[in-house]
Amino acid sequence: MKPDDLVVYFANSTWYGPAGTDRHMAEALSRHAPVLYVEPPVSALTSLMNPAYASTLSERPSLEVLGPSLARAVTKVTPGMSRPLLNRLTGPLVERGTRAAIGKLCGRPASTVAGIVSCRTAPLWSAVPARRKIFFATDDLPAGAALLGESRERLLRDEARTIQGADAVAVVSPGLQKRYAEEGWIAELVPNGCLPAAYADLDAAPDPDDVDLPGPIAGFVGHLNDRIDLTLLEAVAQTGVSLLIVGPAVPGYRTERFEALCRRPNVRWVGAKPFAALPSYLKLIDVGLTPYADTTFNRASFPLKTLEYLAAGRAVVATPLPANDWLGTEFITVAASPAAFAAAVNGSMRAPRSAEERRAFAAGHSWSHRAETMATLLDLT
Repeated sequence: MKPDDLVVYFANSTWYGPAGTDRHMAEALSRHAPVLYVEPPVSALTSLMNPAYASTLSERPSLEVLGPSLARAVTKVTPGMSRPLLNRLTGPLVERGTRAAIGKLCGRPASTVAGIVSCRTAPLWSAVPARRKIFFATDDLPAGAALLGESRERLLRDEARTIQGADAVAVVSPGLQKRYAEEGWIAELVPNGCLPAAYADLDAAPDPDDVDLPGPIAGFVGHLNDRIDLTLLEAVAQTGVSLLIVGPAVPGYRTERFEALCRRPNVRWVGAKPFAALPSYLKLIDVGLTPYADTTFNRASFPLKTLEYLAAGRAVVATPLPANDWLGTEFITVAASPAAFAAAVNGSMRAPRSAEERRAFAAGHSWSHRAETMATLLDLT
């Protein structure tokens, strides 16, 4: 890789975890230019709180080449760097670590890189001079401050400083675009996408050995945290429909109530699965669920799972979100209350609808299309 061609992508998520916006965008963008994916900094405390990630980190170098035009880097910091006062030191440490990674990756220090895409509210523009600097808001982080355990005021201040230092702003949802417009910031809409090719041979995917539910099956795929309205999953299970749940659960979500749901004979929770294994599970379901709680944070989101369900040819039942309105398709049935949500699931299972029509719709919202927009913002095209 040559520094002048490089795009530095400051991600909000780790590479070795459930594939989300950052990973999908970086992979698709690497077809336009070489990309260095910079993970959030980690400390010994991070390792204690997330043993699975710590195990992965111990097996991986801090700088790793993932492919001909893609690499990842992570900066290790001391515990407590997210606390007031100390958090001011985190950015400079990440910037220094990024410069060191570029030097090792390219064989020489970078005088200038092609671009920086930062998904973090804290300014990181000083890491290295860049021809284009894009702030990419993949969530309304200030709105989710309580969920994230962060100070809303600090997130808002950092966000404003980051936007002021950017050449352009991209947002993942129409809700975020509206909020920024009200605050006087122009933002390009770059929604989440999907990988239609991942589900091209869905029917030939091997059957998973940890699911023994009778059909028809409603399925949820994604992170289980406070964004997900457990009442809606309970309502679906109470109808007697088989319910398959795929994804990791944060400790706070694994309450007795959630455990009780999982003990139902018509419910299976199989935990986290790698992206490559998802076709085997989506093969089993008839209806995909996007049961988001009605919060400001969620209304500014663009759930990945909705398009993934459609790319797999599955029907979708979702709670109301501006993202659904923007997609503007009859392939998504929207319902808000638990009773209406459960009824919509049962109705979708009976409604005739061509899986190929859903797949064709999803193909128009692929990650390759999204990366083309980002590449244009970076002046790579």
